[in-house]
Amino acid sequence: MTHRPQRMHQKFQRGQITIIAGALMIGLLGTAGLAIDTGMAYMTRARLNAAVDAAAVAAARAVTNGTTQAEQTAAARQAATDFFNANFPNGYLHGTPSLDTPSVTFEQGKVTIGVSASATMPLTLLKVLGFHDVAVAASSTSIRKDLDMVFVIDSSGSMKDVWSTVRTNANSFLNQFSPSTDRVGLVHFSSGAEVDVAIRTSQRGFDRPAMQTKITKLNYGGNTNYAEGLWQARAQLNSIAQLNRSSLRVVVFFSDGNPNTLAAAYKTAGGSTCTGGITATGNDVTGYYKIDVQDDTLSGSCNADTLRGNELPKNMPQYYNAHNATDTEFLIVGSQPNTVTSASNNKNIAYTNVYNAATNVPLAMASSLRAQGVYVFTLGLGSNGDLDQNLLKNIANTSDATRYNTNQPTGIYCFAATVNDLRPCFAKLASEILRISK
Repeated sequence: MTHRPQRMHQKFQRGQITIIAGALMIGLLGTAGLAIDTGMAYMTRARLNAAVDAAAVAAARAVTNGTTQAEQTAAARQAATDFFNANFPNGYLHGTPSLDTPSVTFEQGKVTIGVSASATMPLTLLKVLGFHDVAVAASSTSIRKDLDMVFVIDSSGSMKDVWSTVRTNANSFLNQFSPSTDRVGLVHFSSGAEVDVAIRTSQRGFDRPAMQTKITKLNYGGNTNYAEGLWQARAQLNSIAQLNRSSLRVVVFFSDGNPNTLAAAYKTAGGSTCTGGITATGNDVTGYYKIDVQDDTLSGSCNADTLRGNELPKNMPQYYNAHNATDTEFLIVGSQPNTVTSASNNKNIAYTNVYNAATNVPLAMASSLRAQGVYVFTLGLGSNGDLDQNLLKNIANTSDATRYNTNQPTGIYCFAATVNDLRPCFAKLASEILRISK
């Protein structure tokens, strides 16, 4: 009888140990479950964040599709849905995702896109504590800024063999921009430059089908006058009043050759004043070409296939004054980086000065644009083997250009070695414009 209470006490102790062990096991399972399920929830949340970010960016790119805001909204929402589903498929980590309808808000020239989603993930070991699932959520906003852009196309005679492909790719390039929110102007140039579609100065948007029709109907022919193309681009952007200008201003400049034509008010040795372009080609000088027509000469004493004697300029003009005789903004004589003197008394000297100034003046114009905060993007087609890529890099102010200016916007240059490279080059420029517009 004296040992019986001891055996009962031992049984009681064993019972206590069993209860404590069970409680500890549940606690350990709960702790392990917390670690595992928390990690799974973290992975789900990270994947969800990446998915909504990708969806918002895709929607911002797709919002340019369509000619009405309703069509653009539908395109943006579809792109957001497609990218979200691709980045967070149903069943990822056994989760069930749910994408809210993306919001698309148009406010003047700015488009704001909001994407939000959630995912429910079943728990594993935490179920022993009575928890069955956890919900995570994520959201992302993409803002596409307003855009003012002038598209400048070289239509010189060297485009003969590739002109149809050039026009097709130029039209495809325009599909990347919103006809309801982006302002876009169109200029083409050869011996002179023409504004085909003026940029809107107050109302937003552009008539994309009309602009594409213009491009389709453009003809090639004439020389290469970079300065007139850039001058018209600058004039178009600056025609918009300061308060109405978009936050992003861009010039896209396309050419397949080096500049060889310079316009100014030339006083000839014969006493005439010829306001037009002189072309330096084949070690000769021809002119005078109208500045506002693709390839046509002035009349009378200012019309000459080759310039000789009294037809030559008496001196090179000091400044680029083709549009205003009193302009003193862009130097001709003494401009850089190529040497330009005032002499033009024979064809050889005139040839050298015109050819050098035809490069210097566009560089100064591009710098003037960039000083106003304008991005300049250039595309060079090298099919004719006559293309100064460094010049186009300097016009764009790329980081590897010889005259790179760190105080001005850094642009993009794309080289299309063959006509087949045009499409990816145009796509690269459009992608970069859309990237900096966010």
